[in-house]
Amino acid sequence: MSRGESLPADLVGPLRDSAALIADPSALRQRLAQDGYVFLRGALPETDVAAARAAVLAHLASVGEVAEPVAEARFSGTSRRKEAAPDLGAFWRAISEHPAVRRVSHGPALRAVAEAALDCPALGQDFIFLRAGVRGRATNLHYDYPFFAQTTERTLTCWVPLGDVAVEDGPLVVVEGSNRFADLIQGAKDYQGVHGPKTSLDISMQAFARTRSARLLTENYKAGDLVVLGMLTLHGALDNHSDRIRLSFDVRWQPAHEPRDMRYWGNPPPGMTGRSYGELNGAKPLTEDWHQR
Repeated sequence: MSRGESLPADLVGPLRDSAALIADPSALRQRLAQDGYVFLRGALPETDVAAARAAVLAHLASVGEVAEPVAEARFSGTSRRKEAAPDLGAFWRAISEHPAVRRVSHGPALRAVAEAALDCPALGQDFIFLRAGVRGRATNLHYDYPFFAQTTERTLTCWVPLGDVAVEDGPLVVVEGSNRFADLIQGAKDYQGVHGPKTSLDISMQAFARTRSARLLTENYKAGDLVVLGMLTLHGALDNHSDRIRLSFDVRWQPAHEPRDMRYWGNPPPGMTGRSYGELNGAKPLTEDWHQR
């Protein structure tokens, strides 16, 4: 479902599982160049993902946003976040930089995939985008270029579901063949702004897919899954129409020898506006609306 519309079956398809290619880095890079993404079922240790999920839920439960039993990740409909944690940026930073989360976002399994995909030693940016999506939330289709490619185009977005994320929870969706949409890619490359992508599309996914004769690719994701995207692959998130909180994060990895965009590095990283984690949608209480990106 997208913007409240049920997506016709002919517009929806599965992601191609490339997990078998982890052992063949050359083939993995070829698949990434061809499809604009690689979906890697079970690439990350499930125990690490479970620990990260538990840490995030514990923080959200501490401010009253998760109903009992906490492990089911059901939104309570209430929040004490502003009262319990007046510095919302610091609260979100504490979750985003929790050691259990970092064991997944910057751990050896994800590093190995990034280095195989980039064919060189790689570094993960310090700034991660942790997301807790409740019913009604979604993310517009967008390219990550030039948002995350100010210093190097050889940047990869790595998206990780923190636990099982079913289609009704509003997971990541990739537009098939969008890494070859020359007009939109040229528009992204022509854009000179630094605070957000011009190619965030204010159009329904269904209408866009029809216009481009393209399918929307998604999955019922499982704990341990990983999706790696190039900067010029159009993606977003479907509507969450369940009562579960959709937990995921995305983190950028780049070649270690390339210049760093210092917005995303540091202790803490300043972010796009200098407000660090306070500028993210995730810092807002789950009872508040967020803007789509």
